[in-house]
Amino acid sequence: MKRFLAIGECMLELSGAGADLWRMGIAGDTLNTAWYARACLPDDWAVSFATCIGKDEFSARVPGFMAENGIETDRIRTHPTRSVGLYAISLEHGERSFAYWRDNSAARTLADDAEAMIAMTQGASVIHISGITLAILPPPGRARLIELLARKRAEGVTTVLDPNIRPRLWSDMETAAGTLSDAARCCDIVLPSFEDEAACFHDRTPHDTCARYAELGARTVIVKNGGGAVVARHDIATCEFDTRPESAPIDTTGAGDSFNGACLAALVTGSDLSDAVRKGQNMARKVIGHHGALIPMEKLLVPEPD
Repeated sequence: MKRFLAIGECMLELSGAGADLWRMGIAGDTLNTAWYARACLPDDWAVSFATCIGKDEFSARVPGFMAENGIETDRIRTHPTRSVGLYAISLEHGERSFAYWRDNSAARTLADDAEAMIAMTQGASVIHISGITLAILPPPGRARLIELLARKRAEGVTTVLDPNIRPRLWSDMETAAGTLSDAARCCDIVLPSFEDEAACFHDRTPHDTCARYAELGARTVIVKNGGGAVVARHDIATCEFDTRPESAPIDTTGAGDSFNGACLAALVTGSDLSDAVRKGQNMARKVIGHHGALIPMEKLLVPEPD
């Protein structure tokens, strides 16, 4: 059986439920991507999530939630004193802002044990990480994870990076740019967002972003651009795909992650670049019409019309 493995931080998500009420969910960028990959991949693919959680009541909810939705949890480790992180979403006209409480997140220790990291990635056909995965780790952990990605790519595993640049998680943008470039050198597929890349790397256009990651060694680069055209490159061919939302967004949380999940599921099962981007766009369009990062799995497991 082939296996899609996402590595990163899983968090408790608080989203508004009217008046002064809050709805609690479970999310995180790489988990969101795994969720939508699970919805789109055939049954002969397993989807696993690797992270570190605590032993408290809130952490205990995480494995059951994933397992109930088809995501395997045998690569989740526990930390004796830390817990899961927490974030709250505030919305204005469909655009979101976040408040985070993650200093004590167990996921920050994810790469402390080199042997455990190696075991965690055994049997993976695809490994997906993000810039957030790297940003929350201490520098030695970042180096271990990047080294492991390089080794896995050399072994024939498809390695994937979404840079997902969050400045508040990095000590400075120079460190972010250097670390993400090092990680991109170890990845077959890179899925950046142009707004982030322009701020961090000073790219002038999505084509600049595409070319830069291709020069670092990525075979496939797909640059998300909010409501603008997606620019994608595979080997030496570059093309653009218009993005046309059908209606005003309700909540853009998880839109890029859902694009990643659906697009990657298509790519790793043999779809061409055009079809993969279309499937990613269709999934993101669904997600921005829904509150929160994750659409319930039962609503997703409906065949997409041809």
